[in-house]
Amino acid sequence: MALRHAVLAALLDGECSGYQLAKGFDIGVANFWHALPQQLYAELAKLEAAGLVAGREVVQEGRPNKRLFRVTGEGLAEMERFAARAAKPSFIRDDLLVKVQAVDGVAAAPVIEQLQERAAIADAKIEVLEKLLPRLRGGVEEEDFLRTGERVGPYLTCLRGLAFERESRDWCRSAADILMARAGSGVKIAPS
Repeated sequence: MALRHAVLAALLDGECSGYQLAKGFDIGVANFWHALPQQLYAELAKLEAAGLVAGREVVQEGRPNKRLFRVTGEGLAEMERFAARAAKPSFIRDDLLVKVQAVDGVAAAPVIEQLQERAAIADAKIEVLEKLLPRLRGGVEEEDFLRTGERVGPYLTCLRGLAFERESRDWCRSAADILMARAGSGVKIAPS
């Protein structure tokens, strides 16, 4: 998936500025696509040049002017083409997993610490996503929203992100506990 499709998908919620897009990416899209604000601004310029989004200048008093972007008909057609293509299988590519794989041959303490840090990061993301879900539903019960909500896609991706973060947190805690128990029982988990 190209960043362009993630940006187009985010703009389906309506017109927004680059700043709003970056903030929305940081909260709602980051659970499945990471991008720096500079990358988003550059991608908006490319999308506008390609005619997939349209930008308009908004004059503001006492503040710099801003540009608001919206998806064009061509952008919607591009999203249709993208949605119709077969999705590639996903895979994990994570330095921490390489460290856990090698933990029997390296000092375990730094790996345990990193597992605990990753679990804490996941906890923070879980908190954000749990607060985001009710806002996305707009006060509607989940079952009703999933049946009749206007934009269910962002909600479904948020649910996936929440499940991912919970599973990641639980695995990190479990792996750290196992490594600590092995170290405490005298099992050799690092070279002498």
